Amino acid sequence: MSRRCDITGKGVLTGNNVSHANNKTRRRFLPNLQDTTMLSDALGQPVRMRLSTRAIRTVEHNGGIDAFLLGTPDRNLAEPARELKRRIVRAQAKKAAAAG
Repeated sequence: MSRRCDITGKGVLTGNNVSHANNKTRRRFLPNLQDTTMLSDALGQPVRMRLSTRAIRTVEHNGGIDAFLLGTPDRNLAEPARELKRRIVRAQAKKAAAAG
């Protein structure tokens, strides 16, 4: 599994540890990723994703995974989020066709 957020695309950064003697050694800054399950209202089922904690807060602030993905342009989403967004749009269109 890659260390990359499924929504924001946030990944590993690199830098230096700098000691008191000003010695520099390479290090990695890892994103705080969590395996989460979010309920999609349009799909009617839970969706498992690997998200950064900041992405989880943003999704909850926007009213759930469906509202967040539908309100965000595709260019700002990582590829797994774009695929989920397409599934949600198709499910909503299918429900609208069945109701109308």
